[in-house]
Amino acid sequence: MEEATRFALRDRKAGEALTVLPAPSVSWDQAPREPHLLDYIIILRKHQWLILAFALTVVTVVTIATFKMKPVYEAMARVEVDKSSQNLLPFQNSNSFDEYTDSENYIETQTKILESETLALQTIKSLGLEQYPEYGGSGPGSSFTQANNTTKRPAILGAFLNGLTVKRVPNTDLIEVQYVSDDPELAAKIVNAHLDNFQEADFRSRYESAVKASDWLSQELEELRVKMQKAEDARVAYERQNQIWVLGDKGQQQDITGQKLADLSKTVTDAETDVAQKKALYAIASSGNVDVLPAAQSNPVIQGLLKQRSDLEAQHADLLAKFGPNWPQVQQLEQQEKEVETQLDNARKTVADTAQEEYNTAQNRLNFLQANLEQQKSEANAEAEKLVEYNILDNDANSTKQLYDGMLDKLKQAQIQAGLNSSNIRIIDRALTPTSPAGPQRARNIILAVLVGLVGGVGLAIFREYLDNTVKSPADVEQLTGLPSLAVVPTLPGMSVNTARTPRLAGDTTSAGVGGGVRVELLAYVQPKSQISEAFRALRTSLLLSQAEHPPQVILVTSALPREGKTTAAVNLAVTFAQLGDRTLLVDSDLRKPGIRRALNLTGGRDAGLSSYLAGVCSLDEVTMPHPTISNLSALTTGPVPPSPADLLSSHRMREAIAELRRRYKFVVIDSPPIMAATDAVILSVLTDGVLLVVRSGETPKEAFTRTRDLLGAVKSRFLGVVLNGVDSSAPDYYYSYRYYPYAYGYGYGEDVKGNPPIPMAQDKDASPSS
Repeated sequence: MEEATRFALRDRKAGEALTVLPAPSVSWDQAPREPHLLDYIIILRKHQWLILAFALTVVTVVTIATFKMKPVYEAMARVEVDKSSQNLLPFQNSNSFDEYTDSENYIETQTKILESETLALQTIKSLGLEQYPEYGGSGPGSSFTQANNTTKRPAILGAFLNGLTVKRVPNTDLIEVQYVSDDPELAAKIVNAHLDNFQEADFRSRYESAVKASDWLSQELEELRVKMQKAEDARVAYERQNQIWVLGDKGQQQDITGQKLADLSKTVTDAETDVAQKKALYAIASSGNVDVLPAAQSNPVIQGLLKQRSDLEAQHADLLAKFGPNWPQVQQLEQQEKEVETQLDNARKTVADTAQEEYNTAQNRLNFLQANLEQQKSEANAEAEKLVEYNILDNDANSTKQLYDGMLDKLKQAQIQAGLNSSNIRIIDRALTPTSPAGPQRARNIILAVLVGLVGGVGLAIFREYLDNTVKSPADVEQLTGLPSLAVVPTLPGMSVNTARTPRLAGDTTSAGVGGGVRVELLAYVQPKSQISEAFRALRTSLLLSQAEHPPQVILVTSALPREGKTTAAVNLAVTFAQLGDRTLLVDSDLRKPGIRRALNLTGGRDAGLSSYLAGVCSLDEVTMPHPTISNLSALTTGPVPPSPADLLSSHRMREAIAELRRRYKFVVIDSPPIMAATDAVILSVLTDGVLLVVRSGETPKEAFTRTRDLLGAVKSRFLGVVLNGVDSSAPDYYYSYRYYPYAYGYGYGEDVKGNPPIPMAQDKDASPSS
């Protein structure tokens, strides 16, 4: 923002008017500030009386209501619900997880049954609670039976259930039943009667369920018995009709046909093996190698002939070597060898014929067995088709028998269960008559009321702060515009916001010399040590140091709305400039509702003013008048109110006037109308060195402030800064955030400077506090 508030000046010769270059564009977008804990503390401190009033109201109402409540008594009993004892006989098996889940669900179900309307109606009826005035009864004449015959919900049922509380004791099978009533004996009686009815209802339900189950099982069992008998008869009849004979037991069953087929198949396999062996021996014999056959090796004839031939060959070889081939004995041995060889061939032929005969016999036997096997297979297939139907009938008969046995077992269990007069509901502690009331808990109610009141008050304070959409602190100014707060003008001590707007300081005659009082606009002169005077001196310092060597010369003072203190700021700023010894001119450009004449108490002189000059009637010398008591301060009042102020202010004579005033005066302070009320200030803003915007703390809406900012920014006006007027220094918004502001160090209010000439006061009939 330093770029936005810096004046671009050029060197000028003596007598030449100051030229202000166009202002650069300014971005008003500011990053939102994160909420701080101190912000909430300020809100609480600011609205502390609202919070306390709300909390006190809540506590008072709750306390009165608590002490008006009747004392109530609470009776309590405990009952055990054990699902494991629901089945006394070990007929069922289940895993531990299922048992735990079922137990949890069962206990929860029993808790809901204790809260049921049916059980409540039964308790109401058994105790005759309809006769008690506490439940809306009017005496013995009340008829609860008539209410039960209708479909409407009895009113007494709601009253009964409101006093009943049922809850489970954690990690146990216990259930607590509590009842609250004005009568302690009645509360204990209701709890005990309710548990008795619950126990009786549970036993009745279990007995009726067992009886119904027994009756149903008996009917089903009779039907199953007839069905089982029919299935068994059908199976036996089919077995006899088709001549099905079953061997074996315990599931290892086999029919005769199947057994014969298996035996015949094994015989055929053995025959095929025998044929293969005989065929191999016949092939060896056919090849002429009979001697290797097992039959030949085991034949004594062949073995004897072979030995005899071997002996003859040995003798023949011996004699042939000695006597030659013509020896008679040699020839005789040769003849014997031939005879033995002939016998040996005959024996071998006999063995070969035997192998062939054995092979043919085995082959014929195999063919016969294979024919029998095929016939047996046909018989087996036909038997298998019969067994399919037989197995169906057999399975039907067996399953019907198993179902019948199971149903018979269940019937016995149901009969035993119905005969047992037992229940898994056991009352551990019966309700006793309470001796002390259980409510109302006054201390707890009051403590809760305090907490609720404080929380509600804090919420109400935050909501009220949220609805407050006014500019209150320099932080708001900087967040909305990014401009600095050049001065924070506090309210007058001991005055409210409304009285601070008045133009006089009531009862203050220390410096005026007359009894008329001192105007707020002249505090910078008559009370220089006051906080307001110090604030305007701080404003003057900020303006002088805003531009090195060339501070703003022509300053426009305006505001967004009327009654924000712009005229007061303009007058006091001009007074502080004059106190430096520099020639200062205060111009009243509010041609609609002038206020400078009243503020400076310029009652004498001519009626001519700025409007007269702009209309060309007078010169600047004729309409400019020095202040009678404040040195170096002159004023240019409005003069007659024109019909069209905006046209006069936008004329060339206004530009010439400002240029002329620049040469005559060191500082020119222009008081203009509010921007939201008229366009005069926007017209003048482009002719000045900068605009000083006055905002009243806690009254100027943020929308009006931002709208004013946009209007001035649209014409590229230069913003010097913002004067936050009417700040309550004791308010939390200011105290916590700006308690170290320079003029808060003990500058006294009402300490006048001796020697200042008094300013004559006169009541101005048209005095208006709007500025």
